[in-house]
Amino acid sequence: MTQSPRKRSRLIRTFRNLAVSCHGNALLEFALVLPLIVAISGGGLELANYMVLQRKISDIASQVADNASRMGEGSGLAAKQVREIDINDVFTGAAMQAKDIKLHLNGRIILSSLEVNADGGQWIHWQRCYGQKSHPSSWGDQGIGATGKGFPGMGPADSRVAAFEDNAVMFVEVAYSYVPIMPFKLLEFDDIVEISSFNVRDARDLATVLNPAPEAEISSCNGGGGAEAAASLLI
Repeated sequence: MTQSPRKRSRLIRTFRNLAVSCHGNALLEFALVLPLIVAISGGGLELANYMVLQRKISDIASQVADNASRMGEGSGLAAKQVREIDINDVFTGAAMQAKDIKLHLNGRIILSSLEVNADGGQWIHWQRCYGQKSHPSSWGDQGIGATGKGFPGMGPADSRVAAFEDNAVMFVEVAYSYVPIMPFKLLEFDDIVEISSFNVRDARDLATVLNPAPEAEISSCNGGGGAEAAASLLI
């Protein structure tokens, strides 16, 4: 069936009008640039959130180191003695500060007592941990440097931390796995790792960490402890 000349002419005019029509251009252009807008906006939002969390983790590291430098039971007449429950209290305080970011699930706090050994070298006397993230200490485990002078201290080489005779440094490392806020991955973010350290503020009995009755669970770096159990109530 052939079309009449009038119908063919009308069809040709319709296609010509479509070819020069500008209707819908804005919608088409918006559809084309929408992925780019989402990527830029979402990436900026993720980057801002990452920086905020980095500052928060840094503040937590400082708080834990500061509180650990003050902890202990004693009086002005005797050196303070550190107990497992004191360490757990420090971790529980950090859990309360970081409740909104689920540090218990996504992070790891490593608290080390850096001291001077009998040979005058640096020594990690004891170490306690909090959080379920798998993250080994970047600067050595408990017991390293117990003898000799081979262990230089803790922290980066350009800002190494060392303890003084008859004193200790509370060295804290906090690692946190960043959880994106966008439903799809736009940028690749490394784990947030921050460190902080404070000299012990008062005279402290450095012989050992006590655990008098009723005994508190030890916040071992090889498993959960009293701080884990207490902080789980905050989640």
